[in-house]
Amino acid sequence: MSGSHPSRTRILLAGAAALCATALLATGCSPASDTGAAGSSTGHPAGHAAAQAAVAASSGGNGLQNAYQDEVRNVLPSVVQITTNTDLGSGVVFDSKGDIVTNAHVVGKAKSFQVSVATGGKALGAKLISTFPANDLAVIRLTSLPNNLKPATFADSSKVAVGQIVLAMGNPLGLSGSVTEGIVSATGRTVSESEGQSNSTGATIPDLIQTSAAINPGNSGGALVNLDNQVIGIPTLAATDPQLGSGAAPGIGFAIPSSTVTMIANQIIRNGKVTNSGRAALGVTVRGVVGKNFEPAGAAIVSVQKNGAAAAAGLRAGDVITKLGNTVIGTVQSLTDALARLKPHQKVRLEFGRGNTGHATEVTLGTL
Repeated sequence: MSGSHPSRTRILLAGAAALCATALLATGCSPASDTGAAGSSTGHPAGHAAAQAAVAASSGGNGLQNAYQDEVRNVLPSVVQITTNTDLGSGVVFDSKGDIVTNAHVVGKAKSFQVSVATGGKALGAKLISTFPANDLAVIRLTSLPNNLKPATFADSSKVAVGQIVLAMGNPLGLSGSVTEGIVSATGRTVSESEGQSNSTGATIPDLIQTSAAINPGNSGGALVNLDNQVIGIPTLAATDPQLGSGAAPGIGFAIPSSTVTMIANQIIRNGKVTNSGRAALGVTVRGVVGKNFEPAGAAIVSVQKNGAAAAAGLRAGDVITKLGNTVIGTVQSLTDALARLKPHQKVRLEFGRGNTGHATEVTLGTL
């Protein structure tokens, strides 16, 4: 986002060690899972885009340049600028009905918006359909349709491969219709938005695509695009390193995979809300606790959701969760991170303290 809070698109990483730890959350850097609704995504295998790039490269620099320019001509008209009363960001035209997908932190608390398309013309009005902060996604809808509205094509992101050439399209720093270039650096990343910044959801988001394409304030909600003219992700975060002050960590950006985008957006459009996030939950409200030496000692349960996973496993308010699966739980964030790597209906061992006694139980996870 740009405007009065230009750093809100970034994830704050606690130094170089934390950056490495974030990477380790995605063991093996496996491709993001294809969780899109049936019929909601299209695409060719990643090898097709790679073949295109190879052909373009074999014909010299002009061939690759032509491939880039073709990609911009085909996709940039589907990328819009979203403006609220205080800030702006990007969005992608999702369908011919005027639905536009973007980040939850782009819309913030706003309910109405001005939308400018890359092909020009006067700004269009739009209204909020719904947001899903847990995955930093939202859908807004144009109140009137222009003649030249062009929905984007969303790829099957399970086929995204490290090394693919990608372009990031959006409105960084208010520079509308900007394009940056890079590759897919990794897949399957789990990262957390920094809290305390304006409009930040503070969410922990799994299965993100890491890219070297520059992601700057205002790129949030835009498009990460492959050489098949398909959106493979929605840029959402750019890494920052506290050791560098407020500066960004160059070449480290993250995008929500397109299959997740289509799954969430289709539910919002159809139901006005997300009914199946595909993400695991315990059904508890927790707070952090510390031990005798004031070191993090677990996540204490404040309340238990009726009929939730924790309630079914016999957990109750006052219990302190200390381990979930193979992950030691010292803080609320570590519990959130552990859940982000698990799936609904998965059975996992959970260790907890009750009073002065340690216990263990098996929990069948619910859905966030």
